[in-house]
Amino acid sequence: MKLYTNLIKSKVIIFLLILNVSYASDIKPVSSFKSSGFVSDFVINENTLYVANDMGIVDVFDIKTKKIINQIILPPLISGKEKLITADILSVDYLNGKLLILSVGKGSYRNVWIYEKNELKQIINEDKKMTIKEARYINDEQIMFGTLGSNIMLHDISENYNLYDEHISNSAMGDMTLSQDKKTMIISDESGTVTLVNVKDSKTLQTFSSQNVDHIFKVAYAHDNIITAGQDRRVGVYQKDKEAYYIKSDFLVFCVGISPSGKTGIYSSGEDSNLQLFNIKTKEKYQRLVGHKGGVINKIMFIDEDKLYSSDRSDTILYWELK
Repeated sequence: MKLYTNLIKSKVIIFLLILNVSYASDIKPVSSFKSSGFVSDFVINENTLYVANDMGIVDVFDIKTKKIINQIILPPLISGKEKLITADILSVDYLNGKLLILSVGKGSYRNVWIYEKNELKQIINEDKKMTIKEARYINDEQIMFGTLGSNIMLHDISENYNLYDEHISNSAMGDMTLSQDKKTMIISDESGTVTLVNVKDSKTLQTFSSQNVDHIFKVAYAHDNIITAGQDRRVGVYQKDKEAYYIKSDFLVFCVGISPSGKTGIYSSGEDSNLQLFNIKTKEKYQRLVGHKGGVINKIMFIDEDKLYSSDRSDTILYWELK
């Protein structure tokens, strides 16, 4: 009996040691940034962090001091009851001193703004009745719009004209992301399909549809490697000239990210909104990033192989260092 009791005690001790080592390997955030509203999107340029939120504000942070150094405030909307309401911002992008802002206008149609040299200029208003989901810079003169209805439009800023308007899918758009050189883009939709598109002429280069069977919330793309975040609790992985695969999660996968080299992937995991690192080539799982408070993760952005930022549908952006 004594031998049996000692054996049980030993097993308990071993289990606790393993549990302790497991939690010790979790990565905690190095720092955090508090926005003036619930974060919808963010973009980084050198030592400046631009954070868009649902209060119609882009908070501009100095990354070193973690303090807000500027706020870009969009004009409020007038509701049907003649009340002023804030303009929810959907996406934000930066290029060469110009900030691109996409916001919701009257009737849920979209407004598009460019902020440059402390001046806010509107280039698209809700009168156009466009349902843009994301707006991203291609270059100084062109912007890519992706709509809820899975149309993509290459917009010429100076001419205020769409160079093309191409319907990509019969399913609603889930997400879109550009390659590092902005020559190609990845589009996902509610059917679980992923489409690779040539930015210059909108031609479909390749279609992937084997790893997700439901709505794809987010996609990440680097060096011909594609990762998807699915409502079906799958992380889809597509690599050039290799067999596609998926990782099964125990909860809806709301967001994914990928390192600039395309070697390291990351996805939101579990109800606690932890972030799980994995090796894209070997499928091996690494540490978890633990620090989000349970909100839906809506963006993960690597700035190099070891540093990244992430946000959830709260007022917080977290900064991580993997080393």
